[in-house]
Amino acid sequence: MTRKQRADNVFSALRKVITEPETELNYQNNWQLLVSVLLSAQCTDARVNMVTPSLFERYPDSKTMAESSQSEIFKWIRSISYPNAKAGHLHKAAIILENEFGSEVPGTVDELVKLPGVGRKTAQVVASVAFGVPALAVDTHVFRVANRISLVDPSATTPDKVEKQLKKLLPPEEWGDAHHLMILHGRYHCMARNPGCDTCVASEFCDYAERLKKLPSDQEGLIPSKGKYYCATRKHYFMEPDTISDRSGVEQVSCPSCGSMNVFISKTGRTTRRIKDFRV
Repeated sequence: MTRKQRADNVFSALRKVITEPETELNYQNNWQLLVSVLLSAQCTDARVNMVTPSLFERYPDSKTMAESSQSEIFKWIRSISYPNAKAGHLHKAAIILENEFGSEVPGTVDELVKLPGVGRKTAQVVASVAFGVPALAVDTHVFRVANRISLVDPSATTPDKVEKQLKKLLPPEEWGDAHHLMILHGRYHCMARNPGCDTCVASEFCDYAERLKKLPSDQEGLIPSKGKYYCATRKHYFMEPDTISDRSGVEQVSCPSCGSMNVFISKTGRTTRRIKDFRV
């Protein structure tokens, strides 16, 4: 299966269960969208949505925020991550919007990144959602999902590399939907810890799910009192393991006697083997 075929199958499957692939941030206009996306950096959308109603009531536009101060804005967003820095960014951005953009949120990525606190990811989200500009921002969810499924190749070790490969794989008109589909899939199903591979609609096309199936089955009848770990190669128990890196560069538990990675936890019978995962 080529990556293009994999992508077509995966996004077709995800669209069946994610019927409205769009941002979960609550906003009414482009100003509110910009503020919400800026606040969402390293913070959950749910937390942002709890803060913004009162914030937008106090600051309905860039003019009122520009006339305020960093310390005053801070009071309204104190429960958001990095509130002091974000308050400063919001205040300065509002001033620039007033002085350079006629109180209007600019519609291009190049213009948006001129605003304090607005990096390339934030700019792409705003440009795509508000103005329909083809954009595909890569956050932690997109990075993880794209790598796990193998929509990108092993060289895509940074968000920038993932973005470039995804944009080559997908036509521009699909970038926005793909961005939201991967975010929502990563947020609610393909989580960083304990992903729901057993119930995933895209698992048959996913390399990560396939590698999980190939892990050794649980060992039954192990005796924890004989040792914390059991080496199935040498068929003996031991307490303290060694570690070794496999061919994928993943550090694995290994037997201190023979170096085998065919090791199980005596108490549960489960393998200690881990497969390569992708988190930023």
